[in-house]
Amino acid sequence: MRPDELAYVDTELAARWGERPLAACGVLATFALVRATDVVLDPDEVEPRESDYPEPDDAGLLDAVDVWCEDVLDRLPPTHVPPVATEIVAVRDLDLVDDDCWPQALALLAQPPLRDALTQPVRVLLPDGTTETVRPYTAWWLRDHPVLDGRRPAGLRAEGSDPLLAGLYDSADATGFDDEQVLRALGVRTSVAALLDEPGGAAELLTRLADPAREVTAVQLHALYTALADLDPEQVTLPDELRAVVDGTLVVVDASEALVADAPDLLPLTAGTPLLPVAPSRAADLADLFQVRRLSEAVEAEVTTVGEEHDVPPSVHALLGPATPASYIEHDELRAAGTELDWRHTPDGVLHASTLEGVAAGLAWAAGQWPRRFEVAALLEDPSRTTELARDRWFD
Repeated sequence: MRPDELAYVDTELAARWGERPLAACGVLATFALVRATDVVLDPDEVEPRESDYPEPDDAGLLDAVDVWCEDVLDRLPPTHVPPVATEIVAVRDLDLVDDDCWPQALALLAQPPLRDALTQPVRVLLPDGTTETVRPYTAWWLRDHPVLDGRRPAGLRAEGSDPLLAGLYDSADATGFDDEQVLRALGVRTSVAALLDEPGGAAELLTRLADPAREVTAVQLHALYTALADLDPEQVTLPDELRAVVDGTLVVVDASEALVADAPDLLPLTAGTPLLPVAPSRAADLADLFQVRRLSEAVEAEVTTVGEEHDVPPSVHALLGPATPASYIEHDELRAAGTELDWRHTPDGVLHASTLEGVAAGLAWAAGQWPRRFEVAALLEDPSRTTELARDRWFD
């Protein structure tokens, strides 16, 4: 604690009785916990009163608890009746800690029984009988105060954390504190999965992605959108802006302008179009999450040239499996929507192509084996490599 914030027990009295008897009488020997059950989350009324170290007037034991309550209510669905926290366990007097002593303070807070006040979410009962979990007061308070090497934990990422968070969060570097669970509770980010698993995590990630001052790569963006696509749309607030790829450059755009990139054959038709990169299997889910259209829905590209039908070689069938098309249409020049393309897989399932690479890409895409496109191209160019490539697949 800062000097003179709390009175000290007389030295002779302390020497005579020792720490444990004095602590039993209410003297603070370490941080004290405040406990309460069935707390109505009303910012004007909330104030847990039962303390491990009671005082004659214990109001104000929790600094800014009303602000915590308002923040909790902002994250919950609106209700006509205030929700109720089934139990609150919080550490009091955090605002009295000396700024230079936070390493020692965090070491104390990371030990039981104080640790639960940091790491255990608060269960909130809503008027309709459903429940939600919210960030505990102690973790909430610490997140926005300079407790880690003079910096606020919120907005930092742990040393050696998930590389997908690079650029979105400043590195915490070596803070002398490496308890991963506590760091995560404090808001120091360790992984995308942990971030998305906590209340408000998706909104935080999307807010940072929409900040043009935060630098991310296209590879990062693809992985982050793929992770976001796994979320329940009802649990994610629709963002106003999204990070997208426009002609190879990452920019922040209005969400309504973006399209989920779900059709590689249509990419030559997307000049100036904001695209959201994602794993193909998650494209529909991402479109549903953000309430935006997919590229294949937004761009009509009817093939306007005539070609000749060819059977797909048996070796390619053996490579790509039963979903491989039986044939494809070969064009001297393939045009769709006024643009020359290498290949086009139309909504009716017909594959059109004008180059060997286009045939390979189209067959791999149609068969759901997109990573095999280069191997298909090798087979089409030199069928004698069938045995060699089959042997190489032993090591897939």
